[in-house]
Amino acid sequence: MTAIRVTKISEGKYEVIVAMQTTTKHLVMLSHDYYQELSRSYVSEEKLIKKSFIFLLERESNTMILERFDLQIIGDYFPEFEEKIKRSLS
Repeated sequence: MTAIRVTKISEGKYEVIVAMQTTTKHLVMLSHDYYQELSRSYVSEEKLIKKSFIFLLERESNTMILERFDLQIIGDYFPEFEEKIKRSLS
């Protein structure tokens, strides 16, 4: 079973703990503009980040996810990211 916990540290900065066989910790940055572009405020920033981690975990293990990154770079690795996230939130 996978548990994903997202905690806001400060404006635009979040700590994400992914508990699986190996627990990992990640620092994720999310700009307000990118949050609006993806979610149109339909969900909280924390929910957007959690859904983004679910997306990532469908493609790689939690130990392969960068320890520190801006949410926007996921699309650099997985071009389908934005479209799939937007669809999952609508």
